[in-house]
Amino acid sequence: METGAGIGLYPLHRCKTIYLVRHAQGIHNVDGEKNYKAYMSQEYFDAELTQLGWKQVDGLRKHVHSSGLHKKIELVISSPLMRTLQTAVGVFGGEGYTDISDVLPLMVANAGNSSRAAISSLNCPPIITEESCREHLGVHPCDQRRSTSDYQFLFPAVDFSLIESEEDKLWKADVRETIEELAARGKKFLNWLWTRKEKEIAIVTHSGFLFHTLNALQSECHPDVKKEICGHFANCELRSMVIVDRSMLGSDTSVTDYPGKIPKGIDLPSDAVVDDNNIKAE
Repeated sequence: METGAGIGLYPLHRCKTIYLVRHAQGIHNVDGEKNYKAYMSQEYFDAELTQLGWKQVDGLRKHVHSSGLHKKIELVISSPLMRTLQTAVGVFGGEGYTDISDVLPLMVANAGNSSRAAISSLNCPPIITEESCREHLGVHPCDQRRSTSDYQFLFPAVDFSLIESEEDKLWKADVRETIEELAARGKKFLNWLWTRKEKEIAIVTHSGFLFHTLNALQSECHPDVKKEICGHFANCELRSMVIVDRSMLGSDTSVTDYPGKIPKGIDLPSDAVVDDNNIKAE
């Protein structure tokens, strides 16, 4: 029987399911999609979501719950920028926050001019931040982050411990990261995922990061599959994908495989004959 060239097998414990999400509409997107030069405006420093963006968040949140994804996702990783943090907590956070002294909210009320109530950290996956899934670095003020202290105040229950510096040392006003550098950073980020124990991970990030990272990884794909993977993401779009550990970066062992015969020993061939004195094959 002939099989398709793209058919293959890989051990389940060397695979992870990732849910890639582009942030909802930011204030910079409104003008930037009409005039690219608008992204240069200081007015859009660390751009927050628009009210339409928050409606997009509500729509994706409803889908995540109706599809059952909220029960599968073990971890949410967000780029440490306002628009991605707002998207991450809005989509994957808990229900309405009540003021319980020993439980911090994921987001305080009106964070980033959102006009939104506080968001609970109960009954939802942990949300952490990681710099390596940030947008194209440099020149555009909308892609520059605030201090981690500012973010921690606005998003108290989000984990910022992986961010190494208080201030943004990666963004340069006069140097734009190359596409090759961005793609290499994206690959490094995906490799880093193999140091995590979680198997189903949501990643809230940016259009440029997704487009250039995914295009750098799709060389073995059928053209139609390439289109599914690599096309530009719409605001608040989610795509589910599987990544495989071909380089043996992870150290996980299977929790579903079963070793067979216990206690260990030599299995006899199916035509073996057993008599009272010995075991022999016909």
